[in-house]
Amino acid sequence: MKARNKFLAGGLVVLGTAGYLMASSIRDTGVYYLTPTELATKLVADPGFRGTGVKIGARVVPGTIKRYPGGREYAFQVTDGARTVPVVYRGIAPDTFTDGVDVVVEGRMGEDGTFRATTLLAKCASRYENAPDKYKSTPGYKNGATRA
Repeated sequence: MKARNKFLAGGLVVLGTAGYLMASSIRDTGVYYLTPTELATKLVADPGFRGTGVKIGARVVPGTIKRYPGGREYAFQVTDGARTVPVVYRGIAPDTFTDGVDVVVEGRMGEDGTFRATTLLAKCASRYENAPDKYKSTPGYKNGATRA
């Protein structure tokens, strides 16, 4: 076998191996989140799915956020417009966690129908605007920015 053919064969083996490793790692680490409707459908089809860790992507229902004393436990509801799921989260909530914000919660569905979240991710605002005029005379207001 010529040296050139050996080099090409070795190169193909290396590229094939690298491609396989990349594809398998993406498949193993890529996590899809469910909507509340998809979660309800899976629970009806397989009640044993309750103990499985899953992510839910939905919007926080306005007016449902309850913060318990101590500040590290929250109860709220999320919806996809068709189905609503109650969620309990223990931990520090992100600053962007408010009514009506899109969130992804990771955890398990409890036997009582409440989703027990271990991770809470809140979507950041897609745009920032100048502060309303009523805040422009506030101490600490500077160059069109407000304090959060």
